[in-house]
Amino acid sequence: MYNNILVETKEQIQIITINRPSQLNALNKETIQELNTALKAANNDEKIGVVILTGSGEKAFVAGADIKEFAHFSVAEGGELARKGQELLFDFVENMNIPVIAAVNGFALGGGLELAMASHIRIASSNAKMGLPEVSLGVIPGYGGTQRLTQLVGRGKANEMVFTAGMIGAEEALTWGLVNNVVEQADLMATCEKLASKILNNSRTAISSAIKAVNANFEDGTNGYHVEIKEFGNCFGTADFKEGTTAFIEKRKANFRS
Repeated sequence: MYNNILVETKEQIQIITINRPSQLNALNKETIQELNTALKAANNDEKIGVVILTGSGEKAFVAGADIKEFAHFSVAEGGELARKGQELLFDFVENMNIPVIAAVNGFALGGGLELAMASHIRIASSNAKMGLPEVSLGVIPGYGGTQRLTQLVGRGKANEMVFTAGMIGAEEALTWGLVNNVVEQADLMATCEKLASKILNNSRTAISSAIKAVNANFEDGTNGYHVEIKEFGNCFGTADFKEGTTAFIEKRKANFRS
């Protein structure tokens, strides 16, 4: 079904692997479209509760965008490339109803780091290298990198990383809050799956509301507190709320089915 990605489902966890090892899993138009298709299907599947995104092989998560595809683009074509990419993949990931965990193995550069930053949680292998090298090519990050990196590490560090086009290692990324945790590469997927299992113990509908509320904090013109109030209220109309509160009162573990 797909030429550039692999999709594996383990109970309620879906693992989507970008599989272009000869290109260090670089993102081209076809891969972005395939990721959109797979992620949309997962988002609409009530049996899937968490998605783990990773790259094939040990060298790279995603080493960037496929430069050969757009080296000849005009101003208008460049703008459309960024707009469509953000819409199809990066913004889509950030606003999914279910959590997306980026399992960052090896290089996460340019579009690769942008994809990891669009994910809700990032776990890195100890050999991970992250950066936004676009200015070394005469361009800037176009898939949300200038915005999300600033949100995660602050303006000063984001400016340094973008302006120098340099890479940072996993431990430095952890220090700056760019990733949630660092583990040995051999333990990366098991760690992500364990984290996903913890998430799956909780209410799917409540987590969806939490994603909306957290994201609202970063949306221009949106009052995140108001979104939180609305989503908090919405939870009261769900079967998960009834089950969760009943289980608490009855001193038993909740059995969420949503």
